[in-house]
Amino acid sequence: MKNQFIKSVFCGLGLLMILSVSSCKVDEYNPNALSEEDVIRDFNGFRSFQSNIYTGLWGSLIGMPYGFLAETGTDLWTSPTNSVSNRQIMRYEEFTNNFNLVTNTWDFAWGSIKDCNKTIQIAPLIKDGNANDIKTLVAEAKAMRAYYYSVLVTQFGDIPLITTDDPVKNLNPTRNSVAEIYTQIVADLTAAAQDLPVVPYQGNLQRVTKKGALGLLARVYAQGGGEGLMEGTKSYWLRAKEVAEDLITNKGAYGATLYTDFAQVFAYANNRNNAEALFTAYGLNPYSPSYDAATSNSKPNWYLHFYPSLDNAFGAGTDLLKRGVGSNTSNAYYGRLNQSFIAPTKYLINCFNATYDKRWENSFQTAFTNYSGVQAKTTNPSPPGPANVTYADATVTLTAAMCTKYGINSAFVGQKIYPYVDVDAKNASANATWQYPPKVWPKGVTTGAITSLQTVANANVHPYPLDVDEDRFFAYLSKDPLTPAEKALRKYAVVNINDLFDPADPTGAKYKDPTGNGLTPINMANLFPALSKFNHNFDGGWLGGNFQQKLGNIMVMRMAEVYLLAAEATLKSGGSGAVAAGYLNELRKRACRNAADFNTGTGMQLTNATMNDVFDEYARELCGEFTRWALLKRHRAFETRLAQYNARAAASFVPAKHYNRPIPFSFLNTINNGNEFGNNGY
Repeated sequence: MKNQFIKSVFCGLGLLMILSVSSCKVDEYNPNALSEEDVIRDFNGFRSFQSNIYTGLWGSLIGMPYGFLAETGTDLWTSPTNSVSNRQIMRYEEFTNNFNLVTNTWDFAWGSIKDCNKTIQIAPLIKDGNANDIKTLVAEAKAMRAYYYSVLVTQFGDIPLITTDDPVKNLNPTRNSVAEIYTQIVADLTAAAQDLPVVPYQGNLQRVTKKGALGLLARVYAQGGGEGLMEGTKSYWLRAKEVAEDLITNKGAYGATLYTDFAQVFAYANNRNNAEALFTAYGLNPYSPSYDAATSNSKPNWYLHFYPSLDNAFGAGTDLLKRGVGSNTSNAYYGRLNQSFIAPTKYLINCFNATYDKRWENSFQTAFTNYSGVQAKTTNPSPPGPANVTYADATVTLTAAMCTKYGINSAFVGQKIYPYVDVDAKNASANATWQYPPKVWPKGVTTGAITSLQTVANANVHPYPLDVDEDRFFAYLSKDPLTPAEKALRKYAVVNINDLFDPADPTGAKYKDPTGNGLTPINMANLFPALSKFNHNFDGGWLGGNFQQKLGNIMVMRMAEVYLLAAEATLKSGGSGAVAAGYLNELRKRACRNAADFNTGTGMQLTNATMNDVFDEYARELCGEFTRWALLKRHRAFETRLAQYNARAAASFVPAKHYNRPIPFSFLNTINNGNEFGNNGY
């Protein structure tokens, strides 16, 4: 098994790209032409090379490949209808060591670790530049190396621990223990937290700072706590509690913030500069000159996997749905939703008491609408096709056939359903092309006059629950089951979410197939609540030539997770349920629709917390945000929670094997000792 130079594995895939963000200059991030000798002797070259430590975030780790590994195969997510896509990680079926999403995660992490190592190793050789600048850039590299190693050790277990740019390029690597790897991760993050500034280097918000290193340190201690690790006489769980509590108590000094309202977390205006974010993968900014110089083709399409196939449910422009979503550059509100892979389990849906908890509609879209392009047609003599939609073209007039087909009361024949959203069209750059920023038509105003439009915090968020007389949505998935009589009062199609699930599966992990399912029509089985957190539907978030990809920032970690870690670590280190409840209550309080809802009677306020409460709160707060698989692993909870909430995944989950991912074949085929190295039982 000796083919290629080990550099192709441990040094990644030649991932030298331009990291383009709003605060970056092109010449700062252009290491493509640099030789190693240039980097070693010149600070500017060193600084440019150092930017490669962030490549893995946008390349794979914070996108579709790592997203699947970090979230699916858990109690939160399942496949819609009869889908078998990505069953290797969704259901642990036919899982081998050449599965591309696992290989991609491995390759991108190793490639970035190589660049972190080289940055740290050559820093003492820099002959010019400010010493404090160099110290900060090295601290960033240590924090990023720790992050990548934390991903790898969580996903793969024992792996090689390489902290230098080894000139020999060992073709016979050996595994280090999980304990050794966590010791190095903790050392890196501890050093980084000490040396990193509170304000990011040169004001560049992409760069990791002190609060990010501390947040990652708390997370790493918790994950190592699940491995039974100790630091001297203290358990890693206790250390996780201490670090989390320090970050919470002194958040002002560290520049950390917890928004007072959950609606602010995913508000459009907060995407590029999110106060709650501890550490963020920054998206390409189409309004920056650096965008058109970027060489990266890694623009996340994570959002679209969480959306149902509206075309399959309603047809593409046949009756209720005016503009389909399956073809590219068609729907300038939803984007292209042609990969309907991930649907919430009934457990995740039931975690939300939507009567009081606004996290429901701020996380999931359950009402579906059409959009107009009055703004676009007003500001552009020839607007692009996706936005060239008049108010009348976006309005549905109910016919008898439509009412019969969708179970709508025939009394509404001849009445209209108007659009909820109107989009503009702005040309950002040669390569990003068009942006489609939305505004909202207010309820009850149906003139189509542009002066009526309202700017909202997030146009993906719709009113909850939909009013009986709502006329801006053509279909609604009701969380609270509605009776036939209640449905008859509404002139939009209504499906009770509970009716989407197959009653033959008591765990709530199987949706009905679109055949003989009792729904009206049966095609409505293609629907499910759509996680909207990553559908960056704002000016600067669109890659106008490709509706599958969005350009907004994705948070790697935010302050809410620190409160969850504090509660979790309190319970695991012998602390009281009352103290743990206090941390969870901070998140539950800001999630309340009204301040008066925060009390024990509504259930929004806890007096005593258990680990089940912690699991539930992680689900409500962080669903889809790259944390669930690691959470279940550190509590060895796959067997119990899959059996209870995801029978489809539980059926093939083998504890002796599936607590680690397979070592990729591409790696094993490159080293001399692949057989001895092993593939984690796959």
